[in-house]
Amino acid sequence: MTVLSSNSNGGSNTIAQSIPMIIGGQRQTGVRQEASINPSNTKETVGLAEQGDAASVRAAIRAVQDAQPDWAANTPQVRHDILLRAGQEILARRDELGILLAREEGKLLREAVGEVTRAGHIFQFFAGECLRNAGEILQSVRPGIGVEVTYEPVGLVGIIAPWNFPIAIPAWKIAPALAFGNAVVFKPAELVPTMAWHLVDILHRAGLPSGVLNLVIGPGSIVGNAMLEAPELDAISFTGSQATGTRVAEACARHRRKVQLEMGGKNPLVVLDDADLDQAVECALDGAFYSTGQRCTASSRLVVTEGIYSRFVETLSSRVRAMRVGDALDERTDMGPVASQAQLEQCLRFIEGARDQGGGLRTGGGLAHASADGFFLEPTLFADTSMDMTINREEVFGPVATVVRARDYDEALSIANDTEFGLCAGICTQSLKFASDFRAKAQAGMVMVNLPTAGVDYHVP
Repeated sequence: MTVLSSNSNGGSNTIAQSIPMIIGGQRQTGVRQEASINPSNTKETVGLAEQGDAASVRAAIRAVQDAQPDWAANTPQVRHDILLRAGQEILARRDELGILLAREEGKLLREAVGEVTRAGHIFQFFAGECLRNAGEILQSVRPGIGVEVTYEPVGLVGIIAPWNFPIAIPAWKIAPALAFGNAVVFKPAELVPTMAWHLVDILHRAGLPSGVLNLVIGPGSIVGNAMLEAPELDAISFTGSQATGTRVAEACARHRRKVQLEMGGKNPLVVLDDADLDQAVECALDGAFYSTGQRCTASSRLVVTEGIYSRFVETLSSRVRAMRVGDALDERTDMGPVASQAQLEQCLRFIEGARDQGGGLRTGGGLAHASADGFFLEPTLFADTSMDMTINREEVFGPVATVVRARDYDEALSIANDTEFGLCAGICTQSLKFASDFRAKAQAGMVMVNLPTAGVDYHVP
């Protein structure tokens, strides 16, 4: 592993931006300010964000109550044009916003620009969906009766977004909510308020009416909890941890509101004896370590059959060892920092636990020391692990992967399904038989064949 360091400002403007909340179309101050820092260089403050409280949430709810009826009554063309303009501006500013994203979240610049691009495409896609809100005409079983089915806005939607994709995931939630006439209270993750503010600002400058989209910044224990306990909200969309998602579901059940949850993953990538070795290693490297492994679809468990096991582990270990860790804005960097001190400490606890439980550490396992102050962790690979180890049962959410040996395809499938998570699964094989069987029997919502487990098209479920 090579450690790189560079000037974190990357030639960009490093003056900390003041980040207000936006409620009812107006910039609002909060009860205090919190700094958003650059995880590649913790001496750099990216933004100073106003922190809201329960009163801020109540104000945002009043704003959406006032704005939603008129927004829903607008023609689909009006909503289409606003979302399209927002998508066009995001794409036009992808380089500028990509630099900001890399500074605030720690994602490599090329990955950050790619995420911004995806957000632009999401808004363009849902602009088109505004015009495709079809209904149905059905025959009744009763004579002389007609049946018409129409799709109406849910109403007031609360959106609670994570920090690992600070513009793409909010876009994926906000765009469809707005497209079909809903009004939104949006709480971003505390680590990434600057990206959230720019997204909301772009939508308002695209013509979104005041009060339709409100930005309330603050900790989940205060702002998030106030949203969950607000009976006026008709739906909540949440992406985040299992524990928090459980609390979200319970609160929504109490208020009898619609809820959408996307939580963690412990995603398996199965590698069979007949796999193309180089392709399988690339899939594992991408899935486990790109975006510093901070993806819910990351390939955190690599399930490898005996015939290819040794070659796969040696080749992957060599590739991981050669990864260059450093500043997210340095074009030579292969892997940037983890997003925060808390995330770094969590990863180190899992690594230490895997060592204690007998995991074979092949590379990494400690801090990567760069000259700048940052949350740099070595990309870490354990081999010869078993499914009774904690690291194979719980989500690490960092650049840490394990390899589990399987006798054959049947055992590999069994190991892949031996988890309470069911987000994504992948297989590397040249066999149509095994690929088809895995697609049918993998107990996951998404299945990838000869692809990294991370990476989803924006226009599909």
